[in-house]
Amino acid sequence: MTTTQFGKKGWTPERIGNLIGKTFVITGTTSGTGFEAAKILLSKGAKVVMLNRNPKKAEDTIKIIKEELGNEIEVSAIKMDLAEQASVRKAAEEVLNTVTRIDALICNAAIAQVPKQTLTVDGWESQMGTNYYGNFTLQALLFPLIEKSKGRIVTVGSMGYDMGIKTIKFDDMNWDKDYTPNNAYSQSKLAQIMTIYELQDRLKEAGKSDVKAYACHPGSSSTNLINTSGSAMMKFIFNLMKLSPLVQSAEKGAYPQLMCATEPDLDQSGFYGPTGRNNWVGPVGAHKLEPHAKDKAVAKRLWEISEKETGLKWNI
Repeated sequence: MTTTQFGKKGWTPERIGNLIGKTFVITGTTSGTGFEAAKILLSKGAKVVMLNRNPKKAEDTIKIIKEELGNEIEVSAIKMDLAEQASVRKAAEEVLNTVTRIDALICNAAIAQVPKQTLTVDGWESQMGTNYYGNFTLQALLFPLIEKSKGRIVTVGSMGYDMGIKTIKFDDMNWDKDYTPNNAYSQSKLAQIMTIYELQDRLKEAGKSDVKAYACHPGSSSTNLINTSGSAMMKFIFNLMKLSPLVQSAEKGAYPQLMCATEPDLDQSGFYGPTGRNNWVGPVGAHKLEPHAKDKAVAKRLWEISEKETGLKWNI
């Protein structure tokens, strides 16, 4: 039995206190871990702003949650497609016009295992453009309000960060050569995680200890991630896996992001997720992060390229 810093059962939402007066912004809440995280935060009295690309699905989600928790919950939805920088900018502006504080921005939405190389409207490989650049821009634009609120940025990564090449392919970031769905996905997740630790370093250098940044992952959870963007074969394999003990519920998959968004005095240097077999399932806590995800020289270069590509300089 794995024992975490939270004991044998690991971290659970029972540790979350009253969240009345707190505001959480979450991406990708119409299903899976994002849906479960939003529901749990709302059940604790928080205000939740959902960012999703499909307004109809977001509306339906709010109805479902209200049926369960009651009409008095404070929840709203803003349309945002992470794959389009213009959409991310517009959504960020709307968030800033809608709320007066952000206690945590939870970057949960992602796409995975896109079968063929596809480029976003901004010209990036689709998984890198959505999972990485989309989040980089959103975080940068909301950062001033997060800082003012002494809030947190939570990036939901993936163990996929360690399932491709172990660095950033700077000479071919769009995978014009040797594209594989897994390598491109792995790269996007590695980039997401690396940038959180680089952000921590930059905040430390600037003496800004009020903002916290965390990296976590959901383990192997029963979600629609692969069904949304994967190939027919990947969908088949993953839907078979969902029936095995190697996959946990979407609710349990939401625990790491909830912990990173709410747990007081949580060590930022940790990487959080299930601590059982292969870090796929099991009690939630901190576990090993492979050294290449904290390669300082690569992270610094990636940050500089990201500011140039998005045309956004973080105001740290």
